[in-house]
Amino acid sequence: SLAAPLSARELLQTLQRGDVKTYQLTLLEGWTFQQALNHLQEQEKLSATLAGLNAQQLSAALALEGLNPEGLFFPDTYQYVYGDSDVTILKRARKLMTEVLDEAWSNRAESLPYNSAYEALIMASIVERESGHASEREDIAGVFVRRLRKGMRLQTDPTVIYGMGVAYDGNLRKKDLRKPTPYNTYVIKGLPPTPIALPGKEAIEATMHPAPGDALYFVAKGDGSHQFSASLEEHNRAVQHYQVKARTSDYRSAPATQKNKE
Repeated sequence: SLAAPLSARELLQTLQRGDVKTYQLTLLEGWTFQQALNHLQEQEKLSATLAGLNAQQLSAALALEGLNPEGLFFPDTYQYVYGDSDVTILKRARKLMTEVLDEAWSNRAESLPYNSAYEALIMASIVERESGHASEREDIAGVFVRRLRKGMRLQTDPTVIYGMGVAYDGNLRKKDLRKPTPYNTYVIKGLPPTPIALPGKEAIEATMHPAPGDALYFVAKGDGSHQFSASLEEHNRAVQHYQVKARTSDYRSAPATQKNKE
């Protein structure tokens, strides 16, 4: 490993000689920004310069121009050397997310209910958190797109949980679904104000190319997959079949591992 941080020229020369030891870390799909930041700060060979900064300071350090950092960084495996910092990794992840999102946005399907690539990113983060099986991403995106088009609330549990923050204890109660927050999609119309997690490329692509169909509801089967339904009556039967003890007749989309009770 290197004894001390090097200048760009010295680092290039060292890399060309093959004298430098590289390390790697992975930012996972579905992580929140805080989880990603915590993971970076756990890396012993990486300089943790963002620890303890407030939101305004974080935005300045990462050149976010006041944007909320949630969802702006691409989940991937990153190589680094001794002397690199958490800022270095996050700026690379931010650049990669911008490239992936811009390409997907430019090739998106027609007539999607997003006013911007950022709104699509918000949707992609929800799709990421809702997808237990990769094969269902497009179907889940299709449900949410159709609900937006019809003016229906998204009613997705992961946004509620995100909005609860540290108050979430692993149980999602009926009273939580009724409590207004900017992220409670049982209460608000449309999308929440920011992403709720780091979406991967597959979730972004699914959001830009949702599956066609008429399903407006889905319920977790308990194995990571979902039962999709076109009508509330059909959905209610699916709820009774799969989650009769934990569910009401209201639309729900959270996995069965999340308990819902009074």
